[in-house]
Amino acid sequence: MDNNYLDSAIKQFEYYKMLAEKTFDQVSDDKLFWQYNEESNSIAMIVNHLAGNMLSRCSDFLTTDGEKEWRNRDAEFENIILTKNELMTKWDEGWTCLFNTLKTLTNSDLDTIIYIRNQGHTVQEAINRQLAHYPYHVGQIVYIGKMATDNWQSLSIPKGNSSTYNSNKFSKPKQNTHFTDEYLK
Repeated sequence: MDNNYLDSAIKQFEYYKMLAEKTFDQVSDDKLFWQYNEESNSIAMIVNHLAGNMLSRCSDFLTTDGEKEWRNRDAEFENIILTKNELMTKWDEGWTCLFNTLKTLTNSDLDTIIYIRNQGHTVQEAINRQLAHYPYHVGQIVYIGKMATDNWQSLSIPKGNSSTYNSNKFSKPKQNTHFTDEYLK
């Protein structure tokens, strides 16, 4: 294995972080706390959950279980974030912890066994687990944002523009770049 895995994982996390932040920019502050119904989560609740998960999973990543004793997962789904400023502080805290941890890892760490809720994972499996978990919730954030915003600006290929988008892509020479490069400039 080479550094491409870790570099790719970091770029993918950065990409999904960006998608959520572009959603925050389009949603009015009050809609960050909107719930479709009592069983649904608001964007703020999802942010609180993601931050709690990132802090738990990434603190002392190689040495302690990823489900920390101090984590209160159930409280992550309560309305405890009250302002956009609080939301962004929590958001940044979680992502900073994640990126700081990922940037300390080397290829030799990828096969190291770590534990999440007492279940062994290689470091690479643990990263893959989070690469599935965080985009799942970012998708929820984007979906809620679309429902809560009247003039939504697409974060991907707008409806009806696939042919134009593909024509542009295929009009250029083949290249070996990460799919996020054009978005993370």
